[in-house]
Amino acid sequence: MSDSVRRHAIDSIAQRVVKTSAAPDANEAPVDYYGKDVFNAAAIRKFLSRGAAEKLLATIQDGKRLDPNVAGDVAHAMKDWAISRGATHFTHWFQPMTGGTAEKHDSFLDVNEQGEGIMTFSGRNLVKSEPDASSFPSGGLRCTFEARGYTAWDPTSPAFVKRNPRGATLCIPSIFCSYTGEVLDKKIPLLRSIQALKNSIARFMKCFQAPEEHITVTLGAEQEYFLIDRNFYLQRPDLIQTGRTLFGSAPAKHQQLEDHYFGAIKPRILNFMAEVESELWRLGIPAKTRHNEVAPAQFELAPTFEELNLAVDHNMLTMEILGRVAEKNGLVCLLHEKPFAGVNGSGKHNNWSVAYGSRNLLDPGDDPRHNPVFLAFLTAVIRAVDLHGDLLRCSTVTVGNDYRLGANEAPPAIVSIYLGDRLTETLQQVEDGVVEEYHTRPRQMKIGVAIPNFTGDDSDRNRTSPFAFTGNKFEFRACGSSQSCAGFNTYMNVAVAESLDYVSERLENYVGKPKFNAKLEELLGEIISKHKRVVYNGNNYSKEWLKEAEKRGLPNLSTSLLALRPLLDPRNHQLLEKYGVFSPIELESRYEIMVEEYLRKIQIEGEVTRSLAQNLILPVVLEEYGELVKALKTAQDSGIQSGQAALKYRIEAIGALLDEAQTKIGELAAFSAVDVETCEEYIRMTRELRQTVDRLEKLVDDRKWPLPKYREMLFIY
Repeated sequence: MSDSVRRHAIDSIAQRVVKTSAAPDANEAPVDYYGKDVFNAAAIRKFLSRGAAEKLLATIQDGKRLDPNVAGDVAHAMKDWAISRGATHFTHWFQPMTGGTAEKHDSFLDVNEQGEGIMTFSGRNLVKSEPDASSFPSGGLRCTFEARGYTAWDPTSPAFVKRNPRGATLCIPSIFCSYTGEVLDKKIPLLRSIQALKNSIARFMKCFQAPEEHITVTLGAEQEYFLIDRNFYLQRPDLIQTGRTLFGSAPAKHQQLEDHYFGAIKPRILNFMAEVESELWRLGIPAKTRHNEVAPAQFELAPTFEELNLAVDHNMLTMEILGRVAEKNGLVCLLHEKPFAGVNGSGKHNNWSVAYGSRNLLDPGDDPRHNPVFLAFLTAVIRAVDLHGDLLRCSTVTVGNDYRLGANEAPPAIVSIYLGDRLTETLQQVEDGVVEEYHTRPRQMKIGVAIPNFTGDDSDRNRTSPFAFTGNKFEFRACGSSQSCAGFNTYMNVAVAESLDYVSERLENYVGKPKFNAKLEELLGEIISKHKRVVYNGNNYSKEWLKEAEKRGLPNLSTSLLALRPLLDPRNHQLLEKYGVFSPIELESRYEIMVEEYLRKIQIEGEVTRSLAQNLILPVVLEEYGELVKALKTAQDSGIQSGQAALKYRIEAIGALLDEAQTKIGELAAFSAVDVETCEEYIRMTRELRQTVDRLEKLVDDRKWPLPKYREMLFIY
């Protein structure tokens, strides 16, 4: 039976014919339908009066508070636009602490006094809704009997239309809070942190007598993911229940030949990618890059940079669209950080930067030593990461990331900064008080073949660093692929805001005075001397770095439960309360939610592991064991000597592993609940049961093994 089911899946894949699907607007180029399903500036100007349109655009573009009298006009225009795009329903689209998004659909359809159907949508419908707050994670902020919560429209992120086979729904990006006003989502803290950072940047730039400019915090989020055929997925209860394979021995060939990365994209996958991009472009999501990643069946999608709040919303939509389009194509998109043991897992690289008008504050220019704004901003970032690296590490917590971080595929749990030799040398000059010019000179690459001339970059990349400077931005590489980008960026914004305020406070008395440059040099040298311990340009995967980091006093929060403890630190409470991002009770609720989620997921993984081993795998192994014993007895009874040694070996090897597996199953079954104290022991027992079962997989008749194997899932699609 096992063999026939697996073979049927493989045969189904083999017989599949890839049919290229046309874009939704087949006769249009992407630029013609880009953003068509977004209530963007063009739609706002078309459906709103000029005065109302300008007020709404000022809110979206400049963050100005929206005139409440405009809400009714906006609602009417938004309804008309959405209906013109095929929408029949509307929803407040928000991001609770579940890790995903949430929506409750209401129809535009209403009935008037004459019993006639009409389409209505009021300003009140637009501005506020009241979902049940007790049914979402709250960390004790809400009790079951205290149900009221509020979603409220975030006008800085444009509404959009989400399509389905029978129509479409108007989605209104929204915040989510409790009846008493506490934060219950990921958007409110992000928006608060953006405002805090903007205030601190404005103060910082006044020190350099810069004219007032529009400030934009930007993000480019690289999304990694796996794709497997749906036939295999449906035969893997572990994937369905936990998002990762709890059993599976590594195939002889996986990623060690390094032949998948940037390889030619298979037609079926390329068709999927094209469909994903088409949906993203219609929603105004600037998908730019697609390619094969390192592990087999692993891929990446990356957009261009956007304003941070919008980029976070767009990444949440991207993950949803990846899953939905995969299903349409007979595939399943796995966003778990480590769906397959032994091959690279998936991350989400957060590329963070700040623009002041048209000026990127992280652009060093040709001569960074004589670019005081850049040097001061960079130094403030270094101080922020050194002082608050624990919060940045906390932002990476997922069960899946525990299997990925520090495994020679992702940065370790120690937060450090890579700057490259050029900038490190420049900062050393600042610390030493040395002034040397360093002008960027084009570095001509000499390849020795007849190709067009091209220049190389001024610094290399360090893919092992958690927080690497990459020319004009910082790339934080430790976030997990399934995570919202909101967590890291919230903490990063606040940490940098505090450091910028520290710099500003020290400089403000000298603005416009002859001593300003000298005081700036003195301050930057002092900060660099105190916080340069966090700068490391070497191999973060090496054991030497673990020892060096310990010597430098950098925290190594190696597990999720350790990494969550900074949320209880009074120092972090003071920081986040000072900048209005979290109150202490909100921060403690975050801790409760994340610990509870972690423990529940660990227990689910353990229970699925035990159940699969007991009810699916051991019966198959016992059946083979019985057949082997019967074959040996037949050989002994008939006096045939040849083959008995082989039978005895297999019986003893399988029998020993059967006994071992049953013992470990019993140990797992003895746990009624997993808590903080017993969690590591439970994880260890789950891991050891897996190791036993994976050894059995290599001994049992391949035709009988009940689960699709790695060699099938990773290579047949």
